[in-house]
Amino acid sequence: MTAGNGRAAAPGDDAGGRTAAGAPTGQPLAGAVAGRGGAGDTVAAVVRQWHAVRPDIDTGPMEIIGRVNRCAALLQQAEDAPLRRAGLTRPEFDVLGTLRRTGHELTPGEIARETFSSGAAVTKRLKQLTERGLVERRGDDRDRRVAHLRLTEAGRDLVDSVLPEQLSYETAVLSGLDGREQSELAALLGELLVQLEGRLGAPRG
Repeated sequence: MTAGNGRAAAPGDDAGGRTAAGAPTGQPLAGAVAGRGGAGDTVAAVVRQWHAVRPDIDTGPMEIIGRVNRCAALLQQAEDAPLRRAGLTRPEFDVLGTLRRTGHELTPGEIARETFSSGAAVTKRLKQLTERGLVERRGDDRDRRVAHLRLTEAGRDLVDSVLPEQLSYETAVLSGLDGREQSELAALLGELLVQLEGRLGAPRG
């Protein structure tokens, strides 16, 4: 799902560019790291405002969910520079990457499950990627309604050339945290994701 300005809408991000808690999402990426421990970030200011008008409520969940949403919105707004140069959107690259990392043909339904996307969204992305000569389809021998997708040589070469550059870009984005902090953050987010997927199911977009 994308917001009106072309960026993907983060969970809790409304049409006005603010999180459900009332924190703005449309600020430059550099503003995301205003201070360690959240002392000077945007969500901290929102929490202080809520405490002023509703000192009786517990804003603990907001301090976590609000920051997750805020980080997601900023990262999506900043876009993925290497992907943009390659003429790809993040969802399109997810499709190509899925076909590359699994190493075998997949049906559109399997790609939808792997990328946490709706069938309609995957169909649109596959059409665009097929027209660019990055993906090719093969009909099923027993059921003509089923298609099997695989990367073309051009698609495989594009993924292999873009992936290292994309990872370097993401490394630079995370450079404000040292290796230990990144590992701890990855572990905590992993635990949260497992719990959310178990209770809420995988997101569809």
